[in-house]
Amino acid sequence: MSSRLACLAMLCSVAQLPALAQDRIYRCGNEYTNNAQVAKSRGCTVIDGGNITVIEGPKPATPAPSRPAASQGSGTSERSSGERIDSASQRARDSDARAILESELRRAEARLNEARTAYANGAPEKQGIEGRNHQRYLDRVAELKAALTRAENDVAGLQRELARLGGQPSGR
Repeated sequence: MSSRLACLAMLCSVAQLPALAQDRIYRCGNEYTNNAQVAKSRGCTVIDGGNITVIEGPKPATPAPSRPAASQGSGTSERSSGERIDSASQRARDSDARAILESELRRAEARLNEARTAYANGAPEKQGIEGRNHQRYLDRVAELKAALTRAENDVAGLQRELARLGGQPSGR
C-alpha cells in the first residue's frame, strides 16, 4: 500500500510540473515579461489565466541614406552615375518634357469638353431602356459625373506640372 501511496504522490508532483514551468506573466503596455523585478519597477499588471505566446514581428528596415540633390542654379544636372549634363542638353530635355506635357494637356482638355457635353449639367438625355428604368439612368449620370471629375483633375494636374516647369503653357 505504501508503494501505491508513493506512486500517487509522484503522479501528483508530476502533474504540477507544467504549472511550475510557467512563471507569472506581467503586462507592461504592449510588452510582456516574466521578470518580477522589471515588472515591479515599471508598474506592470499580472496576467491571470492561460499561457501567453508572443511572436516578435520583423525588425523595420533602416532607410538608405539619401543623396543631396544637385544644385539647380548651376545650369547642369547630375546623373546617378556622376556624369554631368551640359546646360544645352538639359534645356533640350526640358523643352521636350514641356512639349509632351502641353500635348497631354490638349488631349485632357478635349476629354474634359467631351465629358462636360455628355454630362450636360447633370441632365443628359435618356437612352434606350433608361426611359423605363430610372435607376439605370441615375447610374449612367453618376458614371458621367465621375468621368467629368477625373477629367477636371487631369487638366488641373497637368497645368500644375507645366507651372512647375516654369511659366504658362506656350501653345495657348
